[in-house]
Amino acid sequence: MIELDSDERYMRMAMAEARQAAAEGEVPIGAVVVSPRGRILGRGHNQTEALGDVTAHAEMIAISAAAQALGGKYLSDCTLYVTVEPCLMCAGALGWSQTGRIVYGCEDPRRGFSTMTSRSPFHPKAKVAGGILADECRRIMQDFFKSLRN
Repeated sequence: MIELDSDERYMRMAMAEARQAAAEGEVPIGAVVVSPRGRILGRGHNQTEALGDVTAHAEMIAISAAAQALGGKYLSDCTLYVTVEPCLMCAGALGWSQTGRIVYGCEDPRRGFSTMTSRSPFHPKAKVAGGILADECRRIMQDFFKSLRN
C-alpha cells in the first residue's frame, strides 16, 4: 500500500506537468524522475512545439534533468513517472539510461512502446507498472484534444 500511495503522489506531480503542457498548447504529457529517497531529480512536460524539436517529449526532458542533477547518465535506482505510456523513442532512452522503474498512467494504443514491439525496450532489470491514475491521466489527454476540436 505504501508504494501505491507513493506512486499516486508522484503521478499527481507528473499530471501537474501535463496540465502545464496543455496550458502552453502542447500535448499534455508530464513526467518526473524520483530518487530512491523521494527527491525529485527531474521533471518535464512536452515542449515539441515551443522548441520546434520532435524529441522534446516529457520523458526526455525529465531524464536529461535527472542525469544532470545526478552528474551521470544512469538512473538505475530511480523511478520515472509519466502520465502516458512512453513512445518507443522515450522507452529506448529509458533503456539507455538504465532507469530502474517506469510507472505510467494511461496506455497509448497508437504510439505506446507496447504497440510497437513485443520485446521490452527497457533495461532487463527495469520494473514497469502501468495504470496508475489511468482514468485521470486519460481525461487530461481527452480534454485537451476535445478543446482543439471546439
